[in-house]
Amino acid sequence: MARTPDDPTALAGGGEAGLPEALRTPTKDVTRSWVASVVAINIGINIVFFAPINVLLGLQATAIDAGSKEAILSLVTACGASVALVANPLFGALSDRTVSKMGRRSPWILAGAILGAAALLVLSGATTVGLMLLGWCGLQAAANAAYSTVTATIPDRVPERRRGGIGGLAAMGQTVGILLGAVVGFVISGNIAVGYMICAVALVVSVIPYVLRPNDPQLPREFRTDFNLLDFAKGFWINPLTHRDFGWAWLTRFMMNTGNQMTIVYLLFFLTDVVHHPDPAGGVLVLTGIYAVMVIISAVILGPISDRSGKRKIFVIISSIVVACSALIIAVSQNFTGAIIGAAVLGLGFGAYLAVDFALLTQVLPSAKSRGKDMGVINVANSLPQVIAPALAFVSVKMLGGYTALFIVAAVIGIFGALLVRNIRSVP
Repeated sequence: MARTPDDPTALAGGGEAGLPEALRTPTKDVTRSWVASVVAINIGINIVFFAPINVLLGLQATAIDAGSKEAILSLVTACGASVALVANPLFGALSDRTVSKMGRRSPWILAGAILGAAALLVLSGATTVGLMLLGWCGLQAAANAAYSTVTATIPDRVPERRRGGIGGLAAMGQTVGILLGAVVGFVISGNIAVGYMICAVALVVSVIPYVLRPNDPQLPREFRTDFNLLDFAKGFWINPLTHRDFGWAWLTRFMMNTGNQMTIVYLLFFLTDVVHHPDPAGGVLVLTGIYAVMVIISAVILGPISDRSGKRKIFVIISSIVVACSALIIAVSQNFTGAIIGAAVLGLGFGAYLAVDFALLTQVLPSAKSRGKDMGVINVANSLPQVIAPALAFVSVKMLGGYTALFIVAAVIGIFGALLVRNIRSVP
């Protein structure tokens, strides 16, 4: 019978001495090549998320039915995000239990990339809403299998004292992926199929440096716990009274991502219908480029500063307020100059947020033996807003007064999220 790390026999050496490396608290610094491979995966995954979200899905929805493009885009992105809600903790939990010579995480990273590429090829030929749904939902399942497991490698391998800096580099990878996704949308010149094919190649290539090296500590078979569907379903609920700081950290990230997603989900339509930009896809590229540069600067600088100071909450609160202000700037100006300023402010705030909040989250995980599942639950706070934000954006645009209402609602949600960070007690 497999024993669990909670068994007294597993801890015979005292403390963590009886645990395998895969279940210990990491103390050794990671190599630069390992960090680079994690950043590469973040780049690839975010290309395949954001090239479609920012441009390709919108163009596809317009080609299918221009009069219903907002409804089609909201439906497809919401359904895909619903799949991601389950895929993140599911594949995280499965990777926690994986016994393989490649380690716990690498098999899922590789499988996610291959199946994600296949889903992108389905999307490349989609001419109906049904095929769009099939392809996008398949991509969300596969890419989130890879994303949830590569995210779990950081608390697996990185000491707490370095997680702000590594979180900043991961945020840089995410941002470069978003920028390259916008580049894909710009260079395809309306050829949607080519855009999806470029994304498929990028996803597969991005995982090669990681999976070709023995990056993951192996889990001995005797430490593997059986997967139980009922226990997995219960794992979605992590008692916020027992793990109070985890609950507050999850809620603040959920609110932050909801406000941010509302700001970007209709960006192509905003430039088309309100700003009347002569080249909306080019405008998205310009705004994304400005945003990306500011994210990289603030993430790479402020992540290590947070590590040296030992403080997390003040950085998260201030960065959250800055992000909310960016939405207000766009709401007030509603022209391309205002959008440029808003993009710069958004990048400045969100880069710091991504780096420091990630470090904070890894410090409030409930259990070392379920890091993959718990990081998957945290990633639900990234995915669930993709379900809610398009619906809120649709209601704001169609029923509450248009794009001004959309950006004001986004800002209010972000500010509330910032205020809730003060309730986290165990992290300074």
